Amino acid sequence: MKFLRLILLAFVASLSSNSAVVFAKSGPPNIVFILADDLGVSDLGCTGSTFYDTPNLDQLAREGMRFTQAYAACPVCSPTRAAYMTGKYPPRTGITDYIGGYHKEKLLPAPNQDHLALEEFTIAEALKAAGYVTAHVGKWHLGGEGFYPEQQGYDVNVGGCRAGHPPSYFSPYQIATLPDGPKGEYLNDRLATECEKFLDENKDHRFFLSFCQYAVHTPLQAKPDMIKKYEAKLAKIKDHSHDFRSEGATRDRRVQNHPTYAAMVESMDDAVGRIMKKLSALGLDKNTVIIFTSDNGGLSTMNQAPTSNAPFRAGKGWLYEGGIREPMIVKWPGVTKPKTLCNAPVITMDFYPTLLHIAGAPQRPEQHRDGIDITPLFTGGKIRERNFYWHYPHYGNQGGQPGGAIRSGDWKLIEWYESGRTELYNLKNDKEEQHDLASSESTKVEELESQLAAWRKDVNAIMPTPNPDWTGEPRKKANKAKAAVAE
Repeated sequence: MKFLRLILLAFVASLSSNSAVVFAKSGPPNIVFILADDLGVSDLGCTGSTFYDTPNLDQLAREGMRFTQAYAACPVCSPTRAAYMTGKYPPRTGITDYIGGYHKEKLLPAPNQDHLALEEFTIAEALKAAGYVTAHVGKWHLGGEGFYPEQQGYDVNVGGCRAGHPPSYFSPYQIATLPDGPKGEYLNDRLATECEKFLDENKDHRFFLSFCQYAVHTPLQAKPDMIKKYEAKLAKIKDHSHDFRSEGATRDRRVQNHPTYAAMVESMDDAVGRIMKKLSALGLDKNTVIIFTSDNGGLSTMNQAPTSNAPFRAGKGWLYEGGIREPMIVKWPGVTKPKTLCNAPVITMDFYPTLLHIAGAPQRPEQHRDGIDITPLFTGGKIRERNFYWHYPHYGNQGGQPGGAIRSGDWKLIEWYESGRTELYNLKNDKEEQHDLASSESTKVEELESQLAAWRKDVNAIMPTPNPDWTGEPRKKANKAKAAVAE
């Protein structure tokens, strides 16, 4: 019997030739995937913030592996969510801007699909086929009725609809797929309760819980007592320029000192903590993988922007690092070692094939064609080097311009579609993207421009077009401010 068991374990381990991961006796683990909304890379205590309190995510990082170069597929939400669901770069899905967005200036933005096509075989469908009970809790923003999570492979949908943000974080929420709770109930608390309910009901089944928080997206609303806590904390800080560990950002530099936003971050963290505690109470924590990340950079480049992504430049809506670099934590008991860091670059599309490997399910390379299985990194191994690409043919609510970008090794090139101007940075020496080397590294610029153009052709990326009605006057600042909460 012992010999047969060894053969079985060897067979399971061989499901991926690139990983040394071996499943527990109980089989493939449960999966909890937590996606925050608009959470910046520097918004956690474990990633540098000294103003926001995130004890649960800090604990998760201590118990697992934290990634220092994790990227979102797009600097705004819907495209990144589509990439997570499909394993494809956003242009392949037709979703390159947040659904419902359309702003024109000198250029007319590229067409943007208003839903994730039902023809896509989503990660939820793949895990359901592998025997998992699947649940989506929270924000969806990948289509209206007929394109909800339950049409894309989820057995349970709580709160997922067309909306990109809640009209209110306090009940009544006015969310189509979430019955209102008692007046004044806070949304983060309610969604955490729904997650706990799902875990209770499925503790005897293998499950995939996709918890996509609405927080910390606008509107900025938090519990009054928690706001007071941060107002008191702020009053004790004399020099706000030093309330952040990572120093040196010289452009788009803002501090983290917004009490309401800080309270929202803590409530987001509380929801994560409740899931962790529930898993432990049910005895499921030793056989559950928890993955945490965000969909785009923190909101940091508008007037009264609530957070800072320092030392990284800019934020949501921009192709600079502050707009696309994300916090990411993975805890897989018995696989990831506690308190470990991974410096390998990874990106949203990688979640699909990685989750398949975790589930012991077959890979689907024709579906997740742009992502790779990153489980070797969980045990200190390596993955192949590759380029990363971005295509954002839209005007961002936060002031961002239509453009594309490529990261190749330490080099990053940004191409602005209005002017054709390029910027070139060496991220190893200049993570703040303050020193544009395009004029002195013309050969590298040509090389990366060529690769970016070839990639756009490969993914059928649609470019913006000239606006025949352009008068030379950009959108009014008031319109930008009003639009900022629409996504």
